[in-house]
Amino acid sequence: MNLNTASVHLLTYVSGLGPALAKNIVDYRRENGAFTSRTQLKKVPRLGHAAFEQCAGFLRIADAKNPLDNSAVHPERYALVEQMAKDQGCKVIDLIQQKDLCTRVGIKGYVSADVGLPTLTDIMHEIEKPGRDPREALEEFEFDSRVTEVDRRRGRISLSMRTA
Repeated sequence: MNLNTASVHLLTYVSGLGPALAKNIVDYRRENGAFTSRTQLKKVPRLGHAAFEQCAGFLRIADAKNPLDNSAVHPERYALVEQMAKDQGCKVIDLIQQKDLCTRVGIKGYVSADVGLPTLTDIMHEIEKPGRDPREALEEFEFDSRVTEVDRRRGRISLSMRTA
C-alpha cells in the first residue's frame, strides 16, 4: 500500500494500525508533506516501535531514497540486503535492476539464527520483483456490449439490446 496516497480507511487494514494511528499518519503527511522513507513513520505521533514493526513491511514509498522502501522487505532486513549487495560488489539498486546479480547471491550463506532460508527466499523474490502483487490476477468484468438501455419500472428490470 502506498504510504503517500493511502486513505485513513485503507490504512486501518494494515497490521499494527487502527483508526487513530491511521488518522495520525494522514495528518502527519498533510502537515509535513510526503514520506520519503519508512523511518519517518517513527515520527508519527503515538506510532511506537511495536506498531512500526508490524506495519512497515506493508507500506511502500515510491521513489524513496532507499529502493527497499518501495518493497516488501522489512526495514529490519535492510542491513542484510545491503550486505548481499556489498558482497556482490554493487549497490542495492543494482540488485533490484540487474536480475543476473540476484542469481549470483548464494542465500544459504546468509542463513543465521535470526534469519532462515524461507525468509531469505522471500527477500530475494521481492528484490527480483519489487512491488509485485502476490494476489492472483482477476478476470476483468465487462458488461455485454449489446445492452443499450436498462429500464427499471414496476419492480422489474428489462434490457434493450442491439441486434447484430
